[in-house]
Amino acid sequence: MLLTLRSAIQTFILPRAVSDRIARFVFLTVRAGFDLRAARAASYEGRDAVMALFAPLALVLLTATWLVLVICGYALIYWGLGTGSVGDALTISGSSMFTLGFATPHGVGDDIVLFTQAGIGLLLAALLVAYLPTIYGAWSRRERAVANLEVRAGSPPTASELIIRYSRIEGFESIESLWPAWEDWFLDVEESHTSLAALAFFRSPQPNRSWVTAAGVVLDSAALFTTTVDVPRNPSRELCLRAGYIALRRIAGLFRIPFDPNPKPDDPISISREEFYEAVQRLAEANVKLKPDLEEAWRNFAGWRVNYDTVLLRLAAFTMAPYAPWISDRSVRWEHPLLSMWRRRTLRRPR
Repeated sequence: MLLTLRSAIQTFILPRAVSDRIARFVFLTVRAGFDLRAARAASYEGRDAVMALFAPLALVLLTATWLVLVICGYALIYWGLGTGSVGDALTISGSSMFTLGFATPHGVGDDIVLFTQAGIGLLLAALLVAYLPTIYGAWSRRERAVANLEVRAGSPPTASELIIRYSRIEGFESIESLWPAWEDWFLDVEESHTSLAALAFFRSPQPNRSWVTAAGVVLDSAALFTTTVDVPRNPSRELCLRAGYIALRRIAGLFRIPFDPNPKPDDPISISREEFYEAVQRLAEANVKLKPDLEEAWRNFAGWRVNYDTVLLRLAAFTMAPYAPWISDRSVRWEHPLLSMWRRRTLRRPR
């Protein structure tokens, strides 16, 4: 019972990143069923429609799990107080939990236990009611920026398209205001997605949008603009990059996604030199003024990308993000821990 209360407090009240065992077990169990169902879909739109129900259903089942655990815990207490058989104790516990009142124990000590259980049931219900507006408020702030990016970077969004559209329509003077806004977005996402872990799995209203791909496009745009486009240096771009990869690392750390926290600037990345030059060619064809030394631009771009390359691809696979070049088109397939455990045990068996 006390572990259940601790789980509810860590999930709903504690404003920091804490991995809770009960919540993790419920979400992984529900995710296993959704992965099996999504694998049968013929298209990404079908998989997205299936996964859209994952986070809301997992939250409902998590609350139900807490209620069941509290009922079982109090049933053991009633049974220990001598209220009858285990079945009688479960009946009294269920009646007390939902304040039905058709089965009550007798005695001052039993009444005190009954009152505490009724209070805990009301507390769990109140926490859930207060939790939902908070999570949907954070979701709304996140998705407003993601939808705004689609207007500027296309669908699927790309870093080169974002730079080209600003060059053609608004000019590079206005693009500089983009970086402080997205730095604030990264800070908000880091705070909300680590303290409200379920928020990471709430999907966008449109199947072709994702907060992970939006984060990747903004980071690639800032890195490409800083290293390749011939414009004066602006510290806000580099601050946006640093805020972005720190936020992604913190979220990945909460979900136990492995990554190298101290990569070297010359470590390999998932983007090839040829892909980089193809993006540079697109910029040149759109009359974007580029820096003369493209080889140095490539090294500098890779030095920025290495800070978030692995974590970005693994988050894209973890959240089943839609297709986006340089992000989910090369993301490593996320495998459920239960399936991974089964594969390891199968491989260890002698043939």
